[in-house]
Formats: sequence, C-alpha cells, structure tokens
Amino acid sequence: MSESTTQIKPVLPINSGQLFFEDSKELILCKPRLMPLKSLTLEKLEKMQQLVESEMKVNANLNVDTK
Repeated sequence: MSESTTQIKPVLPINSGQLFFEDSKELILCKPRLMPLKSLTLEKLEKMQQLVESEMKVNANLNVDTK
C-alpha cells in the first residue's frame, strides 16, 4: 500500500479566531415598555376638575330652582 504524504492544514478565518471577548462594547437593549399617554398626576387633576364642575352644575341647578 502506498501512503499519501499530503498534510491537512487547519483553516481559521481571520476575523473569527477569538473564542470569546473579555470586553464587549455593544449596546444591550432592554425590553420595550408601554408608557402611559397621560401621567397619573394629570389624570388625578382631570378627575378633580370634573368633580368640581359637576358640583358647580348641581349647585347652579339648586340655585335656579329656589328662585
């Protein structure tokens, strides 16, 4: 039997020679969050304003009825 004298050379691409990176400078993004269109404070103020307006209407109706 004849032996072949060919040798196999290892081939590694130039860019992927490292197995891991110690310092990664890539951005790590978090999950997107749903943000409310109105803040809680603004909603509370609107509710308070609606209550005051409804009370004013009730008082106005009572004043009209008593005259």
